[in-house]
Amino acid sequence: MAKFDFSQRDSFSSKIGIIAAAAGSAIGLGNIWRFPYVAGQNGGAAFLIIYLLFVIAIGIPVMLSEFTIGRRGQRNPYGAFKKLRPGQPWCLIGIMGIAAAFFVLAFYSTIAGWTLEYLYRSVSNGFSGKSPSELTEMFSDFQQGGLMPVIWQIVFMFLTAWIVYRGVRKGIEKYAKILMPIFLVLILVICIRS
Repeated sequence: MAKFDFSQRDSFSSKIGIIAAAAGSAIGLGNIWRFPYVAGQNGGAAFLIIYLLFVIAIGIPVMLSEFTIGRRGQRNPYGAFKKLRPGQPWCLIGIMGIAAAFFVLAFYSTIAGWTLEYLYRSVSNGFSGKSPSELTEMFSDFQQGGLMPVIWQIVFMFLTAWIVYRGVRKGIEKYAKILMPIFLVLILVICIRS
């Protein structure tokens, strides 16, 4: 079995890489997929103002705390808390963070599988000439179609595992620098066309 040297931790090579990875983690699919609906159902602009205030008051300090703990601990969440506060139960917070990431991945991998299916259909002209009702039926058939949603979810999980396996610089940072500008362009296209 291969032995890993954990004393040499991989790290980001540029500020752009950190910003792209943090933005990808913070913005994510949920803000595109569900957030507009939630904002519309809960007051529109008023909801957005309150949301942004909470992001500034709570989200940014928590994110900066995570960065600080990660930088000082140089370990995974459990190990970082254990190193910074040995003998204290703070490592349980690290375990909860790892568990939360696992549950979020379980949810988002389903949605990401749908996204990969739609990307494939878009590239292969699977949507041309279809009416909105036909597209709705196509999605329902896909959702209830047995193995295909599971296969696309597995494809997404393998892609995710491969990127994480490659490490921070060659994996997360590299692909965040590629995918976040594409994401930004797609958002701009959606804003212009809507």
